[in-house]
Amino acid sequence: MHLAINHKGSRLFLILGCFFVANALIAECIGVKIFSLESTFGAPPVNWTVFGVENLSFNLTAGVLLWPLVFVMTDIVNEYYGPRGVWLLSSIAAVLIAYAFVMFFAAIYLPPAGFWVGVNADKGIDNMQNAFNAVFGQGMWIIIGSLVAFVIGQIVDVLVFHRIKFRLGEKYLWLRATGSTLVSQLIDSFVVLFIAFYIGGGWSLSTVLAIGVVNYCYKFIVALLMTPVIYGVHAWIDNYLGHELSLQMRRAAMREQPANKTAASRSV
Repeated sequence: MHLAINHKGSRLFLILGCFFVANALIAECIGVKIFSLESTFGAPPVNWTVFGVENLSFNLTAGVLLWPLVFVMTDIVNEYYGPRGVWLLSSIAAVLIAYAFVMFFAAIYLPPAGFWVGVNADKGIDNMQNAFNAVFGQGMWIIIGSLVAFVIGQIVDVLVFHRIKFRLGEKYLWLRATGSTLVSQLIDSFVVLFIAFYIGGGWSLSTVLAIGVVNYCYKFIVALLMTPVIYGVHAWIDNYLGHELSLQMRRAAMREQPANKTAASRSV
């Protein structure tokens, strides 16, 4: 254990893993709040019409503040630790998110203390139990949809990232990182809405698709804006690990690409 902790690669994986899991869990917890992107920047609603659905604006879950960071961390972990590293952290995150919601529901059904129910009445919260239930008691279909979308998005991100890296090598970090994020976010955007609101909420398919398009427009722009962040984190890690260890880890990560075996057999 002492040797593992002192190894730079192990310490880095621990740091990245903690940040990855924490961001995923926090994003799920704050996702219950819907905010207006236009109002945040003092702009009028866009009021788009998509698939016949009118007056669509950028009303987004607060989780979008952190999900771009989660996918940046996915690409960074993928770069240095390969698919197994990403799938390990994704599995841990998914299990802990599910565990957190089980605990939330357990806490909801605990009988509230009488004095606590009205303790914040002077702040406009007449019933703390109802407020607690509303914040932490997200619908089961939303939880299921979010978890399924997260897992599928991570799998797609890993596969696209490594497919691009296998074909282009170490060049074009921006392409494999941003490209994999754009593809995985596209799938993530529609999977969560389809499960949570088409299957679980009875929304029409056109409404689900229309809202998915608007949400993806935001995610597309953010993914492009996060590209410099990926380069910054990549440079910091290379400096921390040192050129030799960094190159060794990146090459080992790339060898996890399943297509390598096929490509190698063709070259013989």
